[in-house]
Amino acid sequence: MKAQEQDRLFALRQLNLLDTSPSEGFDRITRMASQLLGLPIAAVSFTDENRQWFKSRVGVEHWEIPREMAPCGEVCDASQILVIPDLIDSDHYRNSYLAKSGIRFYAGAPLITREGHTLGAICVLDTQPREFSEQEQAMLRDLAALVMAQIELQHAFGRVDPLTGLPNRNQFAEDLQDMQRDLPKEWRVALLTEVVDVSEISALHRTLGPTYLDDLVRVAARCLQQAIGSGVKLYHLGGCQFVHLVNHASDTYLLTEALRLRQALLALESARAVPVLVRPTVGIAPFCLGEMAAADILRSAYAACLDARQARKGAGLFSLELDTDYQRRYMLLNDIGRALENEDELYLVFQPRLCLDSGECTGAEALLRWRHPIVGDLSPDEFIPLIEHTPMVKPLTQWVLRHTIHQAAVWYRQGETLRISVNVSATNLEEEHFTLRLLGEMAHMALPKANLEVELTESALVGQGEMAIEQLKALIAAGLRVAIDDFGTGYSSLSYLHEIPAHTVKIDRRFITHLDHDERAATLVASMISMAHNLGYRVVAEGIENDAVYRRLVQLGCDEAQGYLIAKPLSPAAFEKWLHQE
Repeated sequence: MKAQEQDRLFALRQLNLLDTSPSEGFDRITRMASQLLGLPIAAVSFTDENRQWFKSRVGVEHWEIPREMAPCGEVCDASQILVIPDLIDSDHYRNSYLAKSGIRFYAGAPLITREGHTLGAICVLDTQPREFSEQEQAMLRDLAALVMAQIELQHAFGRVDPLTGLPNRNQFAEDLQDMQRDLPKEWRVALLTEVVDVSEISALHRTLGPTYLDDLVRVAARCLQQAIGSGVKLYHLGGCQFVHLVNHASDTYLLTEALRLRQALLALESARAVPVLVRPTVGIAPFCLGEMAAADILRSAYAACLDARQARKGAGLFSLELDTDYQRRYMLLNDIGRALENEDELYLVFQPRLCLDSGECTGAEALLRWRHPIVGDLSPDEFIPLIEHTPMVKPLTQWVLRHTIHQAAVWYRQGETLRISVNVSATNLEEEHFTLRLLGEMAHMALPKANLEVELTESALVGQGEMAIEQLKALIAAGLRVAIDDFGTGYSSLSYLHEIPAHTVKIDRRFITHLDHDERAATLVASMISMAHNLGYRVVAEGIENDAVYRRLVQLGCDEAQGYLIAKPLSPAAFEKWLHQE
C-alpha cells in the first residue's frame, strides 16, 4: 500500500466516521443534495480500504458496497469531481456493482480535508441516464464543502485553543485563505514567537509538570496580545509558540518590533509573573499572499526563529540561503534510501597506501562517493555527517562493506597482496550481529581476514559501551586488523589507547599538511609516532601532498603514507592501472 493511501486511511480512521450511527447533520445535507439536484439517490460515501461506506443516504437501503469498480473510489483516488452520464455506456463501469443494481447515472464530488486527504465523496445517482451541467457540478462542490464543514464541526476541528482562548493553527490557515482570496499578491510578514526553546520543554515537563507550562503559556499569551494590541489577531500554535501577521516593512523596523515583543516577555520574568525562566526568540518571515501555503509560512518563520537561537540572537529574519541549505540536507537524507537501491548513484573509490620503507603499495582505503541525480557529485564530508546519526547509517555501512569486500576479493583472486581498509560507524559496533554479518560476507566472497582492515574514528571509539568493545575484540580474534582513524583530534586523554584493541593509528591530515614548515606540527607528529610505536601500533600518515612532507615522515619513522602526492582516490580500474605502473 502506498504511503499516501496509508496516510489517507489513517486520517479517515482518526476522524472516527466509519461504522457510526446516522447523524442528522449529514442526513440534512444528503436530503438537500437530492432535492436541489432533482435526483432520487444521494449519499455521503467514505472510501475505506476495500469498501465504500455510506455515512448518510437517500433512496438506497444498503450501507456499503465494494470499493472495486465503485465510482466514489475513483473520485477519492483522483480528488476530482466525476460525472458518468450513463454507466452502461462506460467501458469501465458497465459491469460494476452499481450498474448491475440498476444505476445508470452518477456524479460525485470529493471530500477533502485541509491536509489534502480525500475521505470519500458526496454523490447523486439516478436509474436513468442524464447530463449534468456546470452549474449542477458547482452546486455539488458546494455541498461537498458543507459536508467537510460538518465533519470539522462534529469532530472538534475547532478554531479556538481552549488553554489560551486564542485562535489556533487551523484558524490561522483559514484566515490566511481569506486574505489570499481578498488581497492577492499583497505582502505580509509572519512573526513567530517561541517563548521557551522547544528542546527544553521535555525537561520542564519532567521537573515542573505540565501545570507550570500551562500557566506560562496563558501568561505569555496575555503579554503578547497586550504588546501587539487588541486589533491584531494572535494565534497559539501549540506548546509555547505564537504567531501573528503584520504589514510588510523594512528589515530594521521588523527586527526592532520583534525585539520589543521579546523584551515584553523578558519583563514577565523580572516581575516574577512566570513560573520558569523564559528565553523568547522571534522568527520573521515575509511572504506574498497567494504564493505560500500556511504550513510553508510557519515553517519559514520557525526556521528564522531556529537560526536566531543558534546565532544567540533574540530575533532573526528568514534567510533563503540558510533555508536552501537545510532543504538540501533534508533532500539528501530522504534520498539516501533510494540511492542504496540504485546501483548508478553510490560507488567506491580507493586511495592507495604506501610503505615508507620500501615504497611499495600495501593496500588502499575504500571511500564512498555519491553521484546524486539532481545535485551531481557529492563530497562525503557533506552527506556522511548527516547520515551517521540516523538509522540509515546501518544500511549504508552494510552497502559499503559488501561492495568493499567484493572488490577486495576480486583483487585477491587476481593475485594482488593488498589490505583494503574500510570505515565503520560506532553505531554499527552497537549492532548485536555486526561481526557475524561482516565475517559471513567475507566467507561468502572467500576473502582472507588479513585482506581487510576496519577503520574507526577516535570519536567513534571513545565512550562506547561494552558491546562495541566486544565487537572489536571479536573482529581481532577472527584475524581482522583495526585502525584508529583521525588520530590526535579532540581528546586530551589517551588512556583509550590502552583500553581499545587496535593495530594501526592514522594521524589526521591537519597535523601532516604543514609538517614541512611548522615545527610545532613536526614535534606533535614525532611524539605521536613515538608513542604509538611504543604501544605497539603501526602508524599511517594521511594527507601527504608534497615531497618535503613525505621525506620528513620518513625521517620521523612513520610506517605508511596516504595522500594526493601518492595518488588521489581512484576507481577500481584506475587503481589497477596505477598499481601496475609502480
